[in-house]
Amino acid sequence: MRKTLAAIIISFILPGCQTADETLTTNSTPIAVTGATASAIAGDMASRLAEHVGPAGTTTLKMDKDTSEYSAALEAALKGWGYTVIADGKVGKDQKPIEVAWSIDSLDGQVLARISTPAIALGRAYTATSAGATPASPLSIMQRN
Repeated sequence: MRKTLAAIIISFILPGCQTADETLTTNSTPIAVTGATASAIAGDMASRLAEHVGPAGTTTLKMDKDTSEYSAALEAALKGWGYTVIADGKVGKDQKPIEVAWSIDSLDGQVLARISTPAIALGRAYTATSAGATPASPLSIMQRN
């Protein structure tokens, strides 16, 4: 657990310390999560993001279009929280959406989920189960100025 928590913290801190001449790598590997696992992780991450972005109903979020089950689950979860989600890249003239980026990686047999906006980055490790996924670490929060 300590190793996973340390990896999460490092994955958020180190990229902010990089320079163009130095490249830091992690041992995480992008993976595809599906079904109940994708829904459970997306639901948890969407609820945590909702605690930190503008109010639902008046805030528009913009995600890159992706065909993965996790992307669809995350979009549905954010809409379930009342957010307008633009995933086709078509932003109206009077819309000022908040850009949302996400990633799913495998790290030490666990799933590392990250979601970020220009103002905040959230991360958490999960253990995949037959019924979905359970958090395996505390939520990591990095606020940007």
